[in-house]
Amino acid sequence: MAKERIGIMGGTFNPVHQGHMDMARAAATQENLDKVLFLPTGNPPHKHEGVVDAEDRYRMAASAIAQDPLLVPSRLELERAGVIYTVDTLTILKEKYPKAQLYYIIGADTLMELKHWRNYEKVLTMCTFLVCPRMGGASPSELEAERKRLTAMGGNFIYVRMAPVDTASTQIRQALSQGREPELLPPVVLEYVRASGLYGVESCLYLGKIWIQQLWEALSLKRFAHSLGVAFTARRLALIHGVDPVQAETAGLLHDCAKCFPLQEMQRICQEHVLTQDPAVLESGNLLHSVAGAFVAANDYHVSDPDVLRAISSHTTGKVGMNALDMVVYLADKIEPGRAPYPLLDQVRAAALLSLPRAMLLSMEGTAKYVKKGGKPLHPTTQAVVEWLRSAQKADTSIH
Repeated sequence: MAKERIGIMGGTFNPVHQGHMDMARAAATQENLDKVLFLPTGNPPHKHEGVVDAEDRYRMAASAIAQDPLLVPSRLELERAGVIYTVDTLTILKEKYPKAQLYYIIGADTLMELKHWRNYEKVLTMCTFLVCPRMGGASPSELEAERKRLTAMGGNFIYVRMAPVDTASTQIRQALSQGREPELLPPVVLEYVRASGLYGVESCLYLGKIWIQQLWEALSLKRFAHSLGVAFTARRLALIHGVDPVQAETAGLLHDCAKCFPLQEMQRICQEHVLTQDPAVLESGNLLHSVAGAFVAANDYHVSDPDVLRAISSHTTGKVGMNALDMVVYLADKIEPGRAPYPLLDQVRAAALLSLPRAMLLSMEGTAKYVKKGGKPLHPTTQAVVEWLRSAQKADTSIH
């Protein structure tokens, strides 16, 4: 049986960015790795100033890679006390995966720094290094000379074929502190930064950091990342269509706050507080979590804005008479960046930039076809919304 091939992507990840993920995917593809572990360090030996809390860095990294089964977050370095050194991490990984081949993914700049690592002579013999090109730094001849020197000491190095990574966490932090949104910062990470108020960014959500903590504890990783993506998208759509971006971001972030509740718990909440008596909704967690979620957002997350709560409650079936905020949240849920591809996704994304009602109709008609294909009836509320949208479109009237 072939050995499992495990990649290791270690670093401060302060914050994680697209370059990190590009390196991991390129290395994994080239060397046929079975998975790549992302290991945010808890207490880095050389970096302290400006490093945010380890838990925040872990959550950002985990959220950024949540939709890619090849990339796996690891808490190994966070759960160790004292200063973290790579030689210790590799020792633990060899004990955990005794039959695996370990591949440590680094940038070319790190290749020149290996000689400063603790017990680097031992580290060289414990894994194969996959070296990714970086912009700037040492010249190709300097890199090759150092590679040869370290190889002679027992190291094994493979160059990864990919475009040079042209960004660094330092540049991203600087951009954030200046009020800019770096292009190479994944949307879910940008939303986490915004909601939590990290790196000098002032959060517009008055309980943002508390909500992030609550959602992290209440949701699965994929659902948590999805919620960040919906909040990011809702805010963008709100700014385009003249909707209050804080309301949109709040509703987007909290729209699935009850999604991971057991169905019985959602049913209890809705029956005890007489939130719905619709049997089709009560029997479906996929529908019921919106109704229960509005109640949970009000009671557990202390949201008092009725418009936000309405948007949360209507993001599954929709409602006749939906306003622009309702539509923004509904559509953000369907088109956020982490959404798996489905028919009409690109068309709905494009339509959402131009017209919320048209995008809603396109999305709902697509849902109707999908449900019909599965042999199930479309929920009457959704059917009513489709007819309402069609009627409004024919009359060429605006929907507010």
